[in-house]
Amino acid sequence: MTHPQRATAPVAPVASADPARLQSLVGDLLEEARRRGASAAEAGVSNETGLSVNVRMGEVETVEYHRDQGLGVTVYFGARKGSASTADLRPEAIRETVQAACDIARYTAEDPCAGLADPARMAHAIPDLDLDHPWELDTEHAIEVALACENAARELDARITNSEGAGVDTHRAVHVYGNTHGFLGAYPSTRHSVSCSVIAQSAREMQRDYWYSAARDPADLEAAEAVGRRAAERAVRRLDARRLKTREAPVVYAADVAGGLLRLFLGAIRGTNLYRKASFLVDHLGKPVFPGFVRIDERPHLKKAMGSAPFDAEGVETRDRALVEDGVLQGYLLDSYAARKLGMETTGNAGGAHNVLIEPGEHDLEGLLREMGTGLLITELMGHGSNLLTGDYSRGAAGFWVEGGEIRHPVEEVTVAGNLRDIFMGLAAVGNDVDRRGNVRSGSLLIERMTIAGQ
Repeated sequence: MTHPQRATAPVAPVASADPARLQSLVGDLLEEARRRGASAAEAGVSNETGLSVNVRMGEVETVEYHRDQGLGVTVYFGARKGSASTADLRPEAIRETVQAACDIARYTAEDPCAGLADPARMAHAIPDLDLDHPWELDTEHAIEVALACENAARELDARITNSEGAGVDTHRAVHVYGNTHGFLGAYPSTRHSVSCSVIAQSAREMQRDYWYSAARDPADLEAAEAVGRRAAERAVRRLDARRLKTREAPVVYAADVAGGLLRLFLGAIRGTNLYRKASFLVDHLGKPVFPGFVRIDERPHLKKAMGSAPFDAEGVETRDRALVEDGVLQGYLLDSYAARKLGMETTGNAGGAHNVLIEPGEHDLEGLLREMGTGLLITELMGHGSNLLTGDYSRGAAGFWVEGGEIRHPVEEVTVAGNLRDIFMGLAAVGNDVDRRGNVRSGSLLIERMTIAGQ
């Protein structure tokens, strides 16, 4: 529901369904699958609620209340698999959904790699990871927070002439998963954010930039005014940007964009890409993929972290482990299906990785720029020019030209390119300015050399 005007009625958007009720629904799904002759089954139910408010130029643009629910079931008849889902949680809809999954399974080809994860790998305990922190935020308060954020941005500098708006979002979700191994697990989680995007103008051009804060616990969010000021500062400092002549030079990825580079690495070691031979890192287990100083860990049980989870999407226990140690690839990201295709065991990554951290070095961003000397600081990336099969990489970029370790002027309309093999092996330093807002935590990254295409 969207309201163009200010809404004043209070709402409790973070209330969510009772986990016990959702667990009971999963149990009903599994029992219905057994009754229809399935040799194995797994099911999940989710319930999500939230509130999103957006303001622009001092006026309320949208107020949206979210309430979504759904269930999915997968059944196995030997090596035949069928799946179905619905947003209708009535008993008759559950029966129809299970029936649909069973009908599909009876007509699919056998796949010897299909099936539930190994029962020995199921999570036997569900640790409290401190992920559930509802924000008791009514509509009026949310609007006030968003307006405070945008006002702080607009008031910072006379060159802030327009706004793309500020937003406040709060969401709470309960996800339940169970299977016929006897596993049944559930945990609630929350995610909150404050964001702002504004436009700065000089005599010759306009530039846009943004900032946001995100956390499980609203107490951990940056102040709304601080988010707005940061967005305005970033926009203003980009004014009067220049293009560069094509060259090769060192590059620093600022911490808030560095995670994107590491996500490409995670994609290259994802099981689906590996068994399909669609990754440049096929058969690289135990081989160097980064310089010897690099360590990358997966830490699924960090308290309050965005990527934390006690079990994966198949009920498999999540565990701390090293993905890269001394620059050498130690492990892939595998669910049970990909593991069987590769003749390996699941790594508890059905649904993706959980809190990936690259070990920081001794320098902050300013220290990395001094170490770089002359080169490009990237603060924004555009486009999707990455090929995981070949490793070829090309992205539009904006940022700042650095000389003598100091920022000299803003840069726009350039492209940075290389091959991910060379980029990863050319990593020279990791900053200690770690961005903790997402599932991938990284400081700024200094790459020894990349092609910068400009004029």
